[in-house]
Amino acid sequence: MAGAAGKAVHLTGMAIAKNPTHTLGVLYSKTLRALAKMPADYTYRKETESLITDRADIIKNSGNIADAEEKIGMGQIEEVITQAENELILARSILEWRAWEPLAEKAPENQWKWPL
Repeated sequence: MAGAAGKAVHLTGMAIAKNPTHTLGVLYSKTLRALAKMPADYTYRKETESLITDRADIIKNSGNIADAEEKIGMGQIEEVITQAENELILARSILEWRAWEPLAEKAPENQWKWPL
C-alpha cells in the first residue's frame, strides 16, 4: 500500500504524501516509544496507545490508501499524517511536563467547578 492515493490532495498548501504507509509507521513507532515512558495507568497513555494501535492495524490491513482513509475517518491520509505528527509532539511534551504527577501546589478553590 505504498504511494500516493491520488494526484491531488485538494487541500491548499498540503503536499501529497509520497509514502504515507512508511511515514505513518515511523511516526506511530516514535509516539509509542514516548508513551512507553509514561506510567502504564496514565489515561492519556492508554487511550493514545489504543488509537495508534487501531490506526496502525488499519494502515497495515487496508488494500489501498483510499480504504485506509475511509476506515480511519479523519480526512485524507495527509491529514492523518499531520495528526500523527502533532500527537508525537504532544506526547513528547507531556513526557517533559510529567503531567501525570500531582500538582506542585493545591489548586484554588472552585478551579474545577463549572459553572461557578
